[in-house]
Amino acid sequence: MFPLYRDRPSIVRRFRDQTQKGRSLDRPGDGCVKRRGVSESVFLVDCPIENREMDQTMTAGYDRSLLRTVHLVPLTAFDSEGRIDVDVQSAHIESMYGSGMRVYLPAAGTSEFQSLSDDEVVELVRITREASGPDAQIFAPVGLQVGHAKEIGRRSIEAGADGIMFMPFVHPYMSDAGARDYYLEVIDAVEAPALVYRKGPIPTDDLLLDLADDPRVVGIKYAVNEMHGFRTTVLADGGRIEWLCGSAERFAPFYMLVGASGYTTGAGNLAPHVTLAMHAAMTAGEYDEALRLQQVLLPIEDYRARAGDSYNVSMLKYAMTLVGADFGPPRAPQRQLTDAERAEIDDLMGPILEIEAGMRSELVSVGLTNS
Repeated sequence: MFPLYRDRPSIVRRFRDQTQKGRSLDRPGDGCVKRRGVSESVFLVDCPIENREMDQTMTAGYDRSLLRTVHLVPLTAFDSEGRIDVDVQSAHIESMYGSGMRVYLPAAGTSEFQSLSDDEVVELVRITREASGPDAQIFAPVGLQVGHAKEIGRRSIEAGADGIMFMPFVHPYMSDAGARDYYLEVIDAVEAPALVYRKGPIPTDDLLLDLADDPRVVGIKYAVNEMHGFRTTVLADGGRIEWLCGSAERFAPFYMLVGASGYTTGAGNLAPHVTLAMHAAMTAGEYDEALRLQQVLLPIEDYRARAGDSYNVSMLKYAMTLVGADFGPPRAPQRQLTDAERAEIDDLMGPILEIEAGMRSELVSVGLTNS
């Protein structure tokens, strides 16, 4: 079904080339160290603050280049009593980190944010910090009523998050003026780098551009999927913040072609090496290769998008059983799968997991991944 892995150029060669080249810094300065990995972190350069290009990558002391990769939304593991399964969750984060994932959005949308308690959001942040590595970037989701957002934000930073991510508004009767007040009140209270997630009419692009003047806003997760508007907004921004695709692999190549530097993933829970290779190909300008890798993942994304995206979570949680991890069913009101749907997922995941396993084996053999 997917004659892609064996036919394409060696991913190991490309990762080696990127490691040797570096990203945009061909020669790291004094005190700088290149980090190897499978994603764009293959060629990230860690430097002392004084050696970094402040006007290009730094926002209020936060190195925005760390966001230029794949952002994993880890699934939330529940045990048989419906509580967070700490052991399964920790093992999954360890595996994702070993595969090369470096940016995490625990407890966000695909993690069932709206179905989690305050304590559970903070617990997922804590697990992600403890099970990943010191270079992992963790942004905790905040939303709903403003007091809740401030409380979750503060507690998540204490638990190890590097920043917060504003979830899309669910409030009625919204305006840019009200949204601006909300964002700034929470940022003032939490005092941490912030991502803003646009998935509806509010915030508008005009408000996003206004927020770019605030050095605490480091990036925008954009999921409106209107490419001309996105491109126009990115150009108007002029490089003050990071622009990121919030619509995963189905739309990532088009976003990155017109200015995004990274994208979110749910499919990466199942095929981290495939999606990281896709990002690496786009970063290298190899869009033919990126689109071939996208084709591997599209069966996952197309299935999740069925019936108004209502299979987004349930499809992934069931598919995790195929790699030996029981995450339990999603909480209500998420869709529960039928036996026929589970059989359908069994069939579509087989070729994808075979390709993922082949990539992993090749990278492990040369020491470019641990998982």
